[in-house]
Amino acid sequence: MASIDRQPAGRPDSGLSLIPVAWLLIVMGLSAYGLIANWRLIGDFNLPENAFLLVYGGLTGGVVTILWGLYLLGLAFNRSARFPRHYTIWQIAIIIWLILRQAYVSYAFVFSVEALGFTVAEIAIGLLCIYLLRNGAGSETVYANPETERPPVFVSILAALLGIILGGAVGAFGGFFAGSLIAELTHMSCFEGACGFFAAFVGLGGLIVGVIAGGIFAIWRVNRRRPARAR
Repeated sequence: MASIDRQPAGRPDSGLSLIPVAWLLIVMGLSAYGLIANWRLIGDFNLPENAFLLVYGGLTGGVVTILWGLYLLGLAFNRSARFPRHYTIWQIAIIIWLILRQAYVSYAFVFSVEALGFTVAEIAIGLLCIYLLRNGAGSETVYANPETERPPVFVSILAALLGIILGGAVGAFGGFFAGSLIAELTHMSCFEGACGFFAAFVGLGGLIVGVIAGGIFAIWRVNRRRPARAR
């Protein structure tokens, strides 16, 4: 008798289970922007103690968020059945980090209603993503690939780092070149370095895009599913 592939039980997925992946990309992009914006502060020991802890804590959190997020993207792109559980763990960790950061900022600096509103919104979206990936919500019909042979986590992290470095370099060079070309074609004024600042700004955008795209491509490349070997 021919074997019949059994589909996971549960109602069909409506596409909402892809929202957590989109949110994951947004959080990684914000983390990458924070890293680039605060990178120049590394080694500045003249910072006040409260600012020093906030900056270095943010940098550490950004690196962990991006590397962990790249691993999750590898699971998501391969429709791994492990993705919902691993994403939920990641999202809970992010929510705890947001709460701790907001509490520290409110205590050590000045309380801001606007900053609190952004934090509450991020937590609400995170909880929504966890809800969309809960058991029985239909996500098991999307992330249904069984456990397969994968490279070690260290290999994935190393590939992600190489992808980030190469992608960032290519993105920054391409962005700076495109910004310079646009400034020249539009006859942008270079008074007080305006055209140079514009090219650098476009280059920064290219760097962020390159970092994310390079990391995602590297993770996908080393974790992509291969056809089963014929026996």
